[in-house]
Amino acid sequence: MKEIWTATAGDLSQRREPIATPETTNGPGAAVPIVIDPTRRYQYWEGAGAALTDSSAYLFMTAMDADQRHRILTELFDPAQAGLSTLRISMGSCDFSSQRYYSYDDLPEGVLSDAGMSYFSIGQGKPGSPEATRDMKYVVPVLQEIMAINPGVRILASPWSAPAWMKDSGRLDGAGRLRLGQYCGNGYRRQDTVDAAYARYFVRFIEAYQKLGIPIAAVTMQNEPSNNPPWPMTIWTPEELVRWGVDYLRPALDRSFPEVEIFFGDDGLRFFSRPVSDYMTPVEAQSFAGTAMHTYSGLPKWVVNATRQFPGWRSVMSERRCMLDEQVDEASHVMFGEIGIGLVRQGVGMIDLWNLALDEQGLPSWARTMGRRGVITIDSQTGGVKRNLEYFMLRNFGQDVPIGARRVASTSYTRDGRTGGLGSVAFVRDDGELSVILYNPTGEPIRAALTVNGWGASWRPVSVPAFGTVSCHVSDSDHVNRSRVPEDDQFVVHMTPHPADDHDEGEDDQG
Repeated sequence: MKEIWTATAGDLSQRREPIATPETTNGPGAAVPIVIDPTRRYQYWEGAGAALTDSSAYLFMTAMDADQRHRILTELFDPAQAGLSTLRISMGSCDFSSQRYYSYDDLPEGVLSDAGMSYFSIGQGKPGSPEATRDMKYVVPVLQEIMAINPGVRILASPWSAPAWMKDSGRLDGAGRLRLGQYCGNGYRRQDTVDAAYARYFVRFIEAYQKLGIPIAAVTMQNEPSNNPPWPMTIWTPEELVRWGVDYLRPALDRSFPEVEIFFGDDGLRFFSRPVSDYMTPVEAQSFAGTAMHTYSGLPKWVVNATRQFPGWRSVMSERRCMLDEQVDEASHVMFGEIGIGLVRQGVGMIDLWNLALDEQGLPSWARTMGRRGVITIDSQTGGVKRNLEYFMLRNFGQDVPIGARRVASTSYTRDGRTGGLGSVAFVRDDGELSVILYNPTGEPIRAALTVNGWGASWRPVSVPAFGTVSCHVSDSDHVNRSRVPEDDQFVVHMTPHPADDHDEGEDDQG
């Protein structure tokens, strides 16, 4: 039996530091007992990663030379290193873009509609070449390099805005609405409605990426359909998303890409203040693989309105911004606690954070969105790398939790990941491989003792650092991942305070 134990402190004074395999004792003693029960099984683990925005891809392609880029992408996505296995990308522009906003069907002057997608293009030129445009300039070449490193990376794609001509506002930026039910061809054929044209847009996108060797595993219908920002966005009601997904997008995908999944929601917890089952029947739910959520403003109790709706549905966390100017306790509570413990215990099986990489100023961003950082920070002048707290949360999962393992029952003393005592999540593969992550939401080390139902009176005592984690990986495999986190490069990071846009709220805030 091979065992790997690591400790990560909330202040990163320990950075997945290997610790000695604990000596076995016949009882927990004064330590906090954590009992793992492999007989009680829940969701499959599907992976962890982040969003490869145009901003992130721009930095990989321009701030780094080819060797630097390949080293960090290999470190991030190689299953023998950090083991990240999921990516989220935007269909067309989002706010974090180095290029002027675009969709894949922008029309020339004088052309008012394009039901047949005659002007569709994800970009021109050879991927990564100076003359390349749109996705071909930065996103596609970085994705191709990542897929060469790890062909199993799962890609989730989300649009921020439909093409401007499909929206009632006639603009990409700002939150117009899709012209649902309106005709954009010649006559009254269903295939000439904006609804059908937009479904065709999704199919053309998946086709274009597949031809470049980049398979799209899943899509959402809209990023943050309730949001009204100044950057590209389209507003939908939940009922409209259900109707369009069931009547147009799922049938269009079934004709060409039946294996591509649709995740419903892709919004903050306010979107899920009502249970999804309030406006969707079990038959309609079969069009969707499950729900996607962002853990911004909202009440934590609403998570179950997304994760516990229909048998067979799965839940993913498709976005959460990385921390920046928060104190150690708050940053750790959000990443290690609320996400790494709380959401996973609520049924989330995949985690994607927002922006895989940003520079030392939290840029580039065409929308000039400030107060953000990436999972890693890249020095725009030298290509140097700093690994942020989020990197370590993701690496705990990527390095220690095998894809396809199932979460099993484990003792946890925190309801929400930030209050109470020690938290835990545990996973078991069919071959018996065991993974455990413990989180300490307090400012002092906690002594824990871990045992498994079936081990008898056999306990493993370990100290969990303040606001930090201990990860444990037990396996019979000779290929247990023992890789170490490289040292950071040294450069100055210029922090801009973030807007207070993503904090929990009380019942009184619901109005």
